[in-house]
Amino acid sequence: MKENFQLSCESTVDLPFSYVDGRNIKVLFYSYFVDGAEYADDMGRDPAALDRFYNFLNEGKIPTTSQINEFAYEEFFRNILDEGKDVFHICFGTGMTGSYYNAVKVADVLKKEYPDRKIVVIDSLCSSSGYGMLVDDVKDMFDEDVESDKIIDWIEKNKNRIHHQFYSTDLKYYRRTGRMSGPVAGIAAIFRIHPIMRLNSKGKIIAYTKTIGKAAAIKKTLDTMEEHCDDGKNYSGKCWICHSNNLPDAILTKEKIQERFPNIKSEIKILDIGTIIASHSGPGTIAVFFHGDERKD
Repeated sequence: MKENFQLSCESTVDLPFSYVDGRNIKVLFYSYFVDGAEYADDMGRDPAALDRFYNFLNEGKIPTTSQINEFAYEEFFRNILDEGKDVFHICFGTGMTGSYYNAVKVADVLKKEYPDRKIVVIDSLCSSSGYGMLVDDVKDMFDEDVESDKIIDWIEKNKNRIHHQFYSTDLKYYRRTGRMSGPVAGIAAIFRIHPIMRLNSKGKIIAYTKTIGKAAAIKKTLDTMEEHCDDGKNYSGKCWICHSNNLPDAILTKEKIQERFPNIKSEIKILDIGTIIASHSGPGTIAVFFHGDERKD
């Protein structure tokens, strides 16, 4: 019998809602909070949403975020089940949030209520558009009618092969949120020091080196990509770029990637980092995502 799954994810895939909706992927939205008011992680549905978010940051306000609770998961999964579909949900990685564990609790309860239905919940171990890339890859397999067991097996073998490389060009927000002391942030700004970060095998962001100057930050990011991506300079797979209010550097990074990796044939997407990730990174972050070897600790 043909399987009847509905693929779903969370808004932290950092893809435009129009793209995800166009691929028939359902989305459960995160929210952020400023001055007691709740705002959806909008995914571009409201053209003014990102500007409003960065205006908050410019005003010195620090957004807070929280996990998706069990009630929200129950309502979301139940709607899918009541539409006659089975649930295939890929969660924002546990290296970034504990929401996955709430989803698992809800799935266990609903499996008893709907004993003849299937509910699959998966920890992506990914973040931002790297998480989006994983969901996009899975949707490709859904469209090819690959059996769910094979898709689950592929995810478990490959989710740690989606690399997340980050560099930051603006450390003021790190100082404001206490992630970096004022003197250290000041020295970093004077000497144009850029931390270089990646996601490790547990889905956590780690800073592994730093560079002086933006050009060096881009070069180090591309050197790391060449070292870890499939086929080195001959890489031909997906490559996406995400930025937090820093389109010029995203465009520059794309140009450098095109020069270094001319065999990439698919579109190198430039995407917005959503409000949940940007609540923690602040403006000025550039992220590059690609397929490669297994991420290490």
